[in-house]
Amino acid sequence: MNKPLIEKPLPAELAAFLATHPETRFVDALLFDLCGTAIGKRLPVRDAAKLWSSGAAFCAGITTLDALGTCWDVNGIGFSDGDPDATSYPLPGTLVTVPWQAGVAQVQIAPAAPEGSDGWWFDPRRILERVVARFAELKLTPVVACELEFYLVDPARDENGRIHPARPARAGRAPEAPRVLAFDKLDEFGTILAEIDAACQAQGLPAGAATAEYGGAQFEVNLDHLADPVRACDHALMLRRIVKGVAQKHGLDATFLSKPFTEQSGSGLHIHMSLADTEGRNIFDERSPQGDRMLGHAIAGLQATSADAMAIFAPNLNAYRRFGPNLFVPVNTSWGFNNRSVAFRVPTGGGQARRIEHRFAGADANPYLVMAAMLAGVHHGLVNRLEATAASTGNAGEEVDPAMPMRLWTALDKIEGSAILADYFGPRYPAAYAAIKRSELDAFLADVLPREYDWYL
Repeated sequence: MNKPLIEKPLPAELAAFLATHPETRFVDALLFDLCGTAIGKRLPVRDAAKLWSSGAAFCAGITTLDALGTCWDVNGIGFSDGDPDATSYPLPGTLVTVPWQAGVAQVQIAPAAPEGSDGWWFDPRRILERVVARFAELKLTPVVACELEFYLVDPARDENGRIHPARPARAGRAPEAPRVLAFDKLDEFGTILAEIDAACQAQGLPAGAATAEYGGAQFEVNLDHLADPVRACDHALMLRRIVKGVAQKHGLDATFLSKPFTEQSGSGLHIHMSLADTEGRNIFDERSPQGDRMLGHAIAGLQATSADAMAIFAPNLNAYRRFGPNLFVPVNTSWGFNNRSVAFRVPTGGGQARRIEHRFAGADANPYLVMAAMLAGVHHGLVNRLEATAASTGNAGEEVDPAMPMRLWTALDKIEGSAILADYFGPRYPAAYAAIKRSELDAFLADVLPREYDWYL
């Protein structure tokens, strides 16, 4: 007698999924590392039930890996502790199809807490969960939405090893042509953008508008507001995976690098945030007696913590190329109404829609950590009743604040010494993060760069 292809009985979620998608041959169990890279295991469908019963084991330090997947043994995570495993289990409701891969499904997993603890102290997703939990003490719920910018790029490198924006379908159109908000640009890449939207729908991501951004073949996809910051960051990371997967299906690459092209606009991760009370009312609502005051406290907290968190918002050497005067990218901690030159923008639309747009982070930053840093700043401002500066008018992005660490090495020094982030992220995490990123930077600079020959030979 032949052994059945899939063992019975199946977990309810898996059974229901396979009844609807009998063509499934593999299930990807995935989570995201420090750089936001999707990592995990691809299981044949016959073994997928084991994910729900016994989990998937990975080395515990998997969320401390750098851009090349290197573990630097920071704070004894890795070689020093024998590289122990952590067992991860599926997150309910995350089993979905992978539309750009025939016969493949995916489920997001998260590591179970070690015995006697409430979770791995260095896991970015768990760090965010802890920060969000502190708002429950204030009887408030953060309501957030992520916006991600990216470029579609030609997978072929030029003779200097550089990438270039994907070439438009229209003959004679330069791939670097900016055309912000242009419909012809959306039309030229319409097939890919439509597939990205369809993949978002298939995977349950609340994707909204797609817009053409300033750079050639640069686009932005907005995700809807959620009263669950952790899930919103799950969606942001899934969106990055969708965009890359669909682009590759069409023979292109996609990059969320903060500044892939020197002369073109950078790509950001903007987060919109409001706070709801137990009745669902937005505490920033200017029609309420406390609306302006609570908005001011929240912005003041962001102003007080942004320098400490800069290494999270801009986590690599390239990310600092995005910052500069008059680029609609923050170079100080200004705020204002309906003003894109500030760091913390209050968009048009008041009442229940009144919110803060946080504009510091690059698109390649880890959304869990960016969200955690932003919410930590808001919480810090609220509980300490901090007072914001006056709202900026006109061009607030003309002068760089010398107090802002606009180089990776100074930003790493800043986060390492941050007592505020140590309070919210855990006492060991800021120094551990700084050590990982310093090691990554040292490895990046270890090889002789071509420009060294051009300048110093």
